Amino acid sequence: NSIVIEIVDDGRGIDVEKVKKKAVERGIISEDDARRMTDGEAVNIIFLPGFSTADKVTDVSGRGVGMDVVRTNISKINGSVEVSTQKGLGSTFTIRLPLTIAIIQALMVTILPETYAIPLASVVETVKITEKDIKTISGSEVLNLRQQVLPLIRLRDEFKVPQEEAGSTPAGTYVVVVQIGSKNLGLVVDRLPYQEEVVI
Repeated sequence: NSIVIEIVDDGRGIDVEKVKKKAVERGIISEDDARRMTDGEAVNIIFLPGFSTADKVTDVSGRGVGMDVVRTNISKINGSVEVSTQKGLGSTFTIRLPLTIAIIQALMVTILPETYAIPLASVVETVKITEKDIKTISGSEVLNLRQQVLPLIRLRDEFKVPQEEAGSTPAGTYVVVVQIGSKNLGLVVDRLPYQEEVVI
């Protein structure tokens, strides 16, 4: 259900340590964060607004708007971009775009009293749980799903939907497992009413 574009170069690759150093200098991350960060996490810093490793600002580089604009515009059409790199060998940028951006199959989810649409192409599965199934690790809510730790986001909190009156919230809670790039994420919702074709 998607188009995958890979852009590969055989250049010097991205200097991950330089990315971390610049991010610390600009106050984006702390030195402790830099030490704990994996190379995969660090390389994604290049997509942050205003970030650049260039030592000088020119008419064509150093302003930190290039990669941020790329990811922002790809996200607007429900796509994703990822980068992998090896210092001295080169980098690979993988862009995933939906096959159509006119009509999509969507899973309709309810966060009482509101209803939202999630692109069906991004949905891996849905799971019914109870509140006691949700655990907290380092201040973040997670779900142990078949021996895998799944990060959770409560859409009610994310979209600032007011809590319904007592007694109107369903006893069960649903988690919609979605794939974002190469990672899975759980979206906590109240109900799963139906599937629908959505024009965007």
